[in-house]
Formats: sequence, C-alpha cells, structure tokens
Amino acid sequence: MNTILIASGKGGTGKTTLSAVLSMALAERGRRVLAVDGDCGLRSLDLALGMSDRLVFSFADVAAGTVSLSRAAVPHPLNEKLSLLTAPADIPFLRVKQLRALREAAAAESYDYLIWDGPAGLPGELSLYSAIAGRSIIVTTTETACIRSAERTARYLEEAGLHNVHLVVNRIRPALVRHGLAGNIDDVMDQAGLPLLGIIPEDEDIIACSNNGKSLLHFKKDGAALAARNIARRLEGESVPAMRW
Repeated sequence: MNTILIASGKGGTGKTTLSAVLSMALAERGRRVLAVDGDCGLRSLDLALGMSDRLVFSFADVAAGTVSLSRAAVPHPLNEKLSLLTAPADIPFLRVKQLRALREAAAAESYDYLIWDGPAGLPGELSLYSAIAGRSIIVTTTETACIRSAERTARYLEEAGLHNVHLVVNRIRPALVRHGLAGNIDDVMDQAGLPLLGIIPEDEDIIACSNNGKSLLHFKKDGAALAARNIARRLEGESVPAMRW
C-alpha cells in the first residue's frame, strides 16, 4: 500500500484540494483509496470531496481502537473505490504505533493508497504523520513566501526521516508567469530544491464545486481536473508530459 503525506509550508496553497482531486483521480483508475483528513485545525477534506455531513468517526477513533476502520471509513457516493476518514475536532494525543496500526488496518482492507491530508506549516503532528508515510507531496504556489515555506517543510520532513519528497506547483497563472510577475516552474523547483511531480492551473471551478458540495473530477475533464489525473498517472509510473498553456 502506498502511503502519501500531502503537506504545505503555509495555508492557502491548495493542499486539501490536491488531496481530494488526487484521491478521486486514483479511484477513477480503479485503485482503492483511503483519504484521511489529518488537518485537525480546519477539517475541510470532506467539503473538497463533496462529502459533508456524512462522517461520524475520525481517524483518531480508529487509531485508538475505539472503532474499526471498516465501520469508520465512509465510501464516496460517486465512487465506492474512495473512502474518507475525517479529522477529530481537537488534535489527539496519539503515538506512532497507533497510526501504524491504522495503516496496517488499511492494508488489511486491501486499500492501494492511503492519502493523508496533513496540516499546513510545521506543527508537531506533521512529524508524527511522516513516520507512517512512504513519500510526501509538498504543495506550493509561485508566491515567494510559499516557495520558501515549501523548502523549509521539505527539510523538516527529511530530518524526520522522510526522503521521498516531491513538489506540486498549484494555482499557476500563465499570464503572470509570461509577464515575469510570478516565477516560472524552473525557478520554483530551484528555490524549493525539490523534483517536480506536477503543476495545476488556477481553476475557478474548484471553488464552485467546493461551495456546492460537488467533486471537481465529476464536474469537468480539463483544467485542474486534467492536472490531477496526470499526477495520478505519474504516481503509477507513467511518463506524462507537463501541461502546456
């Protein structure tokens, strides 16, 4: 089972949106995906997936042994290959062995991917989550502050022992890049010091879908939806060229 931690150096980069669309894109490919909302402060992965008001138990309940994973994980209404575990209302006190038990339960349930939507920034629980991850995707925009934060997050994860870290550059605005008002992709990669996994263009439909409880990938095929599908293909070992604009 592939365990992927989605992280970002600061809020507002689209980390949770990537967690949602990537989970759905992998499920579209026939993979069983367990998406976990590990951002206890915001708890918004259910909104990004169009699954609000469907969740009762959190990942902390499963990790603590209060409830089984099969009972707590809620299947997506449009694709049963994807299930969601929400975050608890408060940051739980958990040990690494409990999270490893959750991961083992997911493997026993034959999930192919465990997508963990981590918190923004560098809180203590990020190190805890990194202990069960096989790789991490750090999400940034082309803003200088975001890129600097992404670089710091990568170093933090590497110091915690997670070395398979890649970059996704989100909310690309081609006009700003063309006019030199935002860094190009090569600049972002150099400043962050990370290999690129994918780019995602600015897409107003993300907001529209989230506000209306819809899954972006069921709403459209191009834009951010296509970018997410391309990232899923790369995770599966395919060679997919970067999007052009």
